[in-house]
Amino acid sequence: MAEDLNPEHFTPHIGKAFRVEGGTHALILVRVEQPGLDARAEAEYRQPFTLIFSGPPGDVLPEGARVLTLDDDTSFSLYVIPIHTPARDRQDYQSVFN
Repeated sequence: MAEDLNPEHFTPHIGKAFRVEGGTHALILVRVEQPGLDARAEAEYRQPFTLIFSGPPGDVLPEGARVLTLDDDTSFSLYVIPIHTPARDRQDYQSVFN
């Protein structure tokens, strides 16, 4: 995608699996977090947001730039970071947009 990504690109895909190109991982988009900005900042800057994904436990996908693809072949180039996940049944990841 050539345009700047925003939360609206991802919210329709909450609950869907994203395949990691070149790997065996599939990550489920769990939520899109959007911290608020004050009105002045909103006029000047892109709304920051964070994608939270969940994957299987144990086989942690290392931090790095990844191409994630949906079943309809829509793909996104994202920097994915594993995050602390207290639950033992999954491993969570984030991709942050400032």
